[in-house]
Order: sequence, then structure tokens, then C-alpha cells
Amino acid sequence: MRFILKFSTILLTLILILIFYSSLIGFETQRFNNQILKNINKINKDLIIELQKIKIVLDPLNFKLNIRTLAPKLKNKDGIIELEYIKTQIPLRLLFSKNFLIKDLEISTKALEIQEILSFYKGISYKPEIFFFERIIKKGYVIADIKLEFNKDGKIRNNYKVKGILRDTALNISKKYNLNRVNLLFDFRQNNLSLSQINFVLNDLKFFSESINLISLNNDLTVKGSLENNNINLKKQNIDLFLKPYLKNLNIDKILFKSKNKFSFILNKKFEFNDLIFNSEILFDELVIKNTQDLKSLFPNIKDNINFLNHKININYSKKKIKVQGNGKLLIQNEVDYLDYSIIKNNNKLEFKTLYKVLKNPLIINFLNYKKKEKNELTIKLEGNISSDNLIRFDTISLNEKENQIIITDLVLDKNKNINDLKTVRANFLDREDKKNSFNINKKKNVFYLKGSIFNANNIIDNLINNTNDKTYFKNENLKLDIDIEKVILDKNHILSNFNGNLSFKNQKIIKGNLIGFFSKDKKIEFTVRSKDGQVIKTLFLDKAKVIVSRYKFIKGFERGILDFYSTKKNDQTISTLKIYDFKLKELPALTKLLTLASLQGIADILSGEGIGFEEFEMKFRNNGNLMTIDEIYAIGPAISILMSGYVEKNELISLRGTLVPATTINNAIGSIPVLGKILVGSKTGEGVFGVSFKIKGPPKKLETTVNPIKTLTPRFITRTLEKIKKN
Repeated sequence: MRFILKFSTILLTLILILIFYSSLIGFETQRFNNQILKNINKINKDLIIELQKIKIVLDPLNFKLNIRTLAPKLKNKDGIIELEYIKTQIPLRLLFSKNFLIKDLEISTKALEIQEILSFYKGISYKPEIFFFERIIKKGYVIADIKLEFNKDGKIRNNYKVKGILRDTALNISKKYNLNRVNLLFDFRQNNLSLSQINFVLNDLKFFSESINLISLNNDLTVKGSLENNNINLKKQNIDLFLKPYLKNLNIDKILFKSKNKFSFILNKKFEFNDLIFNSEILFDELVIKNTQDLKSLFPNIKDNINFLNHKININYSKKKIKVQGNGKLLIQNEVDYLDYSIIKNNNKLEFKTLYKVLKNPLIINFLNYKKKEKNELTIKLEGNISSDNLIRFDTISLNEKENQIIITDLVLDKNKNINDLKTVRANFLDREDKKNSFNINKKKNVFYLKGSIFNANNIIDNLINNTNDKTYFKNENLKLDIDIEKVILDKNHILSNFNGNLSFKNQKIIKGNLIGFFSKDKKIEFTVRSKDGQVIKTLFLDKAKVIVSRYKFIKGFERGILDFYSTKKNDQTISTLKIYDFKLKELPALTKLLTLASLQGIADILSGEGIGFEEFEMKFRNNGNLMTIDEIYAIGPAISILMSGYVEKNELISLRGTLVPATTINNAIGSIPVLGKILVGSKTGEGVFGVSFKIKGPPKKLETTVNPIKTLTPRFITRTLEKIKKN
């Protein structure tokens, strides 16, 4: 009994030692070499494997043997691949079976050059994509762990797994794009490739990604993933490369940004992209765009560059629909403003909503004589769309600055910024002269109704005087403007009451109209337009000429006077006659200088002092583009008369010549001679045989005057004077 017990104890101890040794150290054998060789050969018959002795380690808990061989080598006719190990597991129950099969293999590689793997793979199975990969992959290393399972027939099951690491890979995509330092983890299973912990450098720009998944189904490849970057500062070369082809209308000078992007798409066998979806969050620390628009009249302190600061943008794209939402600081003048916007593009239609806060900067709307006060905050809201017909439709435009408010609805502009349609305008604001403006515009069919309690027209009159173009911004072929305003401010001293009438337009030009307003019960202003035989005839009558004449800066101290204007226009030429009656001048710098040069100091003193009166002024002239041809200017008064002609090229050149006659000294003497005096001079004061000839020529700001003090009058001057005398 003791012997049996002792023997059993020794046997158990030996078994435990054997199990312990087998579990920790194991045994080496070549028994399983053939099985491994057969399984490798089933992967590909051209594969040859070189094995060392196989080490067996017992797994007593799972009743399996772990079989491992170190440093095996895969061979084919084109090269050798060195592996780290090959291992498998065999159940203990199959250990003594004569025909047992290895059901799985685990293969781990050493760090292998990718080019080496591609070259080796060509010796096993050549496919066209291998040639493609060989061309674009410049360098790189891969370490892989492969798990294979075999069925009863020894064929590899579809549940294989390949995991590994890609390191320091460089791709030669094109001459323009340089992709290198690619590092990632990969996990490849049947029809599914997962990439994680990705980072790479594209043209010196660093990117990274948490994951990208590629799933193959029905010959299509579905790709889903993410891509991020931190604080990239694009240089000009990369701006031209990555952005300019897609943003041709934007001249980007500088960009510093970071972004988070999620994307998915399907790539078919023809390498065509379908079902693209992406969502991006972009933060621009700084985005500088060169200003190519002429916005000086709107933003007087506008800079050469438009700078977006701390600007956050969300971009969502799916099924040909893209939505962009953004907000942040905007620097286009001296101080920072705020911008918030939403843009949705769906097929050929683009919808937009914009909120722009002008904080401490100026903003000017010239045609309304409106100027924002720099300390006030102005909020501008725009909402509308742009469709395939290139029309810009504003559902709403609103400007709010404290009590000032301007609201425009249903405004439609064409690509040339002409107005195709407009529904309403509501305006209630103080203009830059601190004058109240309160009026509405409403459209019914083709008639616009302008009504209001008060409107300051001072700035509009200045613009009309300085602009010879009578073209309107309305694109409609036929429309009518009906006006009814209780008070119209012409300048600080003149206000019209009951200003009303209508204007008819065709092809953007006024063809018919009649406007009238009253300074007082018996003093008025009247403007008419009519068309006849291809001509447009305009008349303007003012009982107070000073409203118009005083706007010419070179005329000072203009008093009284009645103005009568008549013009006809055919094609591009306008022929006009301007008459002013019974007025007085206190100061006319150019004329004062002329009188002084002519040694007519007495009249010069009168003109620059109390003033000098004229009975009539008449000017006949023609306009064609920027050229004004003055056929005749004739002014007659009790102390002085003038006749001159010439031309004016707008903002370029003035050229005038004429004759000036003072009603003093020798001319008065000649006029007193019986019969002969009346023939030569006439019976009216101010006409004479002797006078002054002069020339005025040069750029507007550098005029030169030459004078011939004594000269016998020309027949033309005498003729014109006699004509005036006969009329009077």
C-alpha cells in the first residue's frame, strides 16, 4: 500500500513537473513542420516556407498545445519575406490522431519595406493595381499580424483578419501633391478595411484622423471617416494649389485655420464618386482676402484687404445640397465689425441670410444722403436667394440704427445690379444733415407710389447737377412713378410744399413726366418731360433760381432770380438752353480776377462788395458724353455785359473765350452821341463799342486767364446786344 502511494506521488509529481515545464518552457520538435508547410502551400502553391524547429507550449487550462516557430522565411522566385513567427493551436484530443489538420494559423511579420512586399506579391499573383501602388508608393514600412482559419478541406475561411502598423510612408501622387510621413494602424477583414490613429503630411501641412473605414460591397467601395488639422498657416503656393482652382473669384492672401471634418462617399469600379456627404467645422483664426470690389462710397475707410478673424464656419453637404453657416469678427475698415450668415445651395438655387453689425465704423448710402454715426451700432439684415436665371432676389433688406430704420422688401436685381422689381420701401431716418426723412414706396402692377411726410432732396439735386447720365437703375421696360410728398427740403433755406406729380419710364429712361411743388402761394418749381419724334424734351422752371445756381461753388452771393431751362435729347446728344432773369451777384472769383486784370477795378469792387445786377443770363450748350460744347453764354446788365463760348471736358479741360463790356467811361460817352451812339451802343445801359476780350483755359483746378484790355467790339457782340434791346 505504501509502495502504491509512494509510486502515485512520484508519478503525479513527474506529471506536474512535465505540465509545468511544458507550460512554461515547452518542447521543440519538427513533427508539425509538414502540417504548416501544407497550409502555407494552400494559400499559394508558389509559396515556399523555410522553418526552424517548432516549439510546443502546453495550455493546460484550455487543453491545447500552442505551437510556434520563430524567424520563418517565405520565399518565391522574386524574393524572401522574413517573418517574426508563425503559430497555431492544437487540441490535446487530436494530438495522437494520424490525420489531424491545423485549423488556424497566426503569422506575424517583421518591419518590412512596402516596395519589398509589392515585389514579392507580384511573384505570387500579379494584378494591375500592384503596378499602380508601385508607382505611387515611394517608401514605407509595414508590420502585420495575420490570423487565418481553415475549413475541413484545408481552404482559408473568409473570417481572416489582418492587423498592423504603417510607418513613415511617402506617396508620389503628382508633381503638385506630396504626401509623406504617413503613419496609421490598420485592421483588414473580409470586405472591410479600418484605419485608425492616422497622421500624415500633405505639402508640409499636417493632418490627422481618428478613423477611416472602407467597406467593399457589390463592386462598390463605401468610405467613411474623419479628418482634422490644427493651426495650419497656408502659404501662397498652397493657397494657389488647394483653394484657387475652386474659389476663382476670391483672391486669398493669407489663411490660418484648424478644422474637423467627417465624410462618406461611394466609389464605384469606374472610380466615380457618388453619395458624397461631409460635415466640416472650420475655425479661421485669420483669413485675409484682397478687396476687389469698389465699395469706397459705402465704406469710406475700407481697406485693401478684408480680414475674417476668429471666424467659425460649419459646412454640411449631402445630395448636391450644401449648407454653410458662419459667424465671427470682420475687419474691413479701421475697427472690427461682426458678421453672421447662412448660405444654402440646392441644385441651381442659392438661399442666403446675413446679419452684419457695423459697430464703430462709418457707413454711407449716398443716394439717401444717409450716414451712420460712428458711435452707434448699425444692424443690416439681408435675406433672399439667387436662382439659375442669375437674378438676385432680396426678400428683406433692413437697416436699423437706434431710431433710424430703412426696410426694403421683394427687391430683384439682375447681374448688372439693375432693379428688375421692387415691392415696398419704408424709410424713417435722420440723414447726414440731421434732416428728417419719412416716406414709403409701394408698387401696384407697374406703378410705384412714393408718398411721405418729409424728404430731404438736397443731395439728390447735387447728384443730378453733377451727373449728365439720365439713365435709371430700373430694368422694367415700362413703369410709372407717382409722387406725393408733403414737404421736400431743397436746401437749408428752401422747402417745397405739396410736391406731387408723376414720371413715366421706358427702357430705363424718363419719357414723360410732370412734377410741381410750391415755395409759397405764388412761387413754384415745375419740371416737365415729353417725347416727340424720337426726341425727349425737358423743361425746368424755378421762381427761386438760387436753389440751383448757389450749388456751383465758383458762384457766391447769388440773389433773387428766376430760372428757365429747356433741353432736347436725341440719340446721345442733348441741346439745352438755360435762362436766368433779374438776378444779382455778390462774388464771382473768376470774373473778379478778369475785371481786375482788365483794369476795371471799379466794377471789381462792386462785384466783390455789394454786388452787381444782371437783367438776363442766357446759355446755349450741347452735351455728348463728357463733352459740353458751349455755343454761347450771354449776360446783360446795367453795369456789365458778357458774351463768350467754348467747351468743357468733364474733369479734364476748360476752354472759354469771350468779350466783356463795362457800361462806364468811354462807352457811356459814345452812347451819348446823338444817333451814332444809339446805333453803336443802343439806348440801354451796359452796351458799348469798347470792351475786353479774354481767354480762360486749363484743367479745372489750374485755369489760366489772358486779357486784352481795350478792343473794338465785334459785330457779333453788337448784334446780340441789339437783339436783346429789341426784345425788351
